[in-house]
Amino acid sequence: MSASLSTAAAWDKAHNILCVRLDNLGDVLMTTPAIRALKFGGDRVAGSESPRRITLLASHSGAAAAAYIPEIDHAMACAVPWMKHEREPSSKSLRELSDRLADRRFDAAVIFTVYSQSPLPAAMLCFAAGIPLRLAHCRENPYHLLTDWVKEAEPVEFVRHETRRQLDLVSAVGARTADQRLGFRVPAGARTAVERMLAELRVPPAGNLVTLHPGASAASRRYPVDRYAEVARRLVRARACSIVVTGDASESALAQAVCGPLGGSATQGRIHNLAGKLALPELAALIQRSQVLISNNTGPAHLAAAVGTAVVDLYALTNPQHAPWRVPHRLLFRDMPCRYCYKSTCPRGSNDCLDVDPAEVVAAAQGLMDGCAGTGKTLPQVARESASSEYAGPEPASRRIVHGVPSPLPAQPSSPLDA
Repeated sequence: MSASLSTAAAWDKAHNILCVRLDNLGDVLMTTPAIRALKFGGDRVAGSESPRRITLLASHSGAAAAAYIPEIDHAMACAVPWMKHEREPSSKSLRELSDRLADRRFDAAVIFTVYSQSPLPAAMLCFAAGIPLRLAHCRENPYHLLTDWVKEAEPVEFVRHETRRQLDLVSAVGARTADQRLGFRVPAGARTAVERMLAELRVPPAGNLVTLHPGASAASRRYPVDRYAEVARRLVRARACSIVVTGDASESALAQAVCGPLGGSATQGRIHNLAGKLALPELAALIQRSQVLISNNTGPAHLAAAVGTAVVDLYALTNPQHAPWRVPHRLLFRDMPCRYCYKSTCPRGSNDCLDVDPAEVVAAAQGLMDGCAGTGKTLPQVARESASSEYAGPEPASRRIVHGVPSPLPAQPSSPLDA
């Protein structure tokens, strides 16, 4: 598995560890089991009264979650030039970041990436900051940039769930955990604030509550807003439940489009727009309070997994490794030959992989509300032609894997907690 690994003793002595996860909120949440393994895993740490100190280096959206992840002691928000940002970072800010990292005298750094990302820019940053141990998956030979190199095998040989990928990475240096759930601690104050909001909206305290999250950062992952409106109308009529529509301030109009067309006595007063009105901990509290979250494949779906709420995931087939982890869920999609395109905008301009009948969404939500376990549909296998030419090569002899389940995938996994 590993092309070059430092001795386990070197990592056992590492107490002050930097975790580098530079993408978005959902990516940070899917990494929390691996961070937990680093915090408490390993022979030295397991027998010690003092767990490791963990610092998260993340984007601003990713760092916002750190205060609610118990295993993280400190977070550093940054904008680096090899990641997508609204404003272009400066070379001065990168030099200042390197100096800040050097000042903290980290013993080790773990660089978490998806398989389409290179760890080498972050590895260079950690090398320049004088961090002695540096671990990452890497496709090409990193030479001295990484002290611990786990050879990149995805997607040519297999594809894992993102959470499994990161757990496998840290296990290469002896960090393991029996608790592999996503982590997010909901503050009591956030729960109180959400209960107050719901009371003001006259949501019955003991009634069924469903949260809808119609937004996503990528247009290719957005289920049509008119179908979300249809889902809300049908679900209210079928279950007499209350529905709350969420999003950030920029998605207020999108959320109102879900709420706006809804009229008539059957739905009056049961669908509410809270877009732009919830901070991250309050969003988590609302999702935790809900029986089901209906969402695109985006951050709140992983937040739901972290707080233990079932998810109906309208799963655009842009990539195969981000299904809700270890909670009951339903993946809804339409299989397409162009699946796993890794595009933010649908190349066909149609989002055909999200051509899902609202009746199917409602049925999935009702099944989860009734306590039906499992995951429903499984994702299609990764076809060789779906990988970019960068990864093209001979078909491997080993079976292809999605989410750690050998091909062919079962129609219905036996465990409700399988990712």
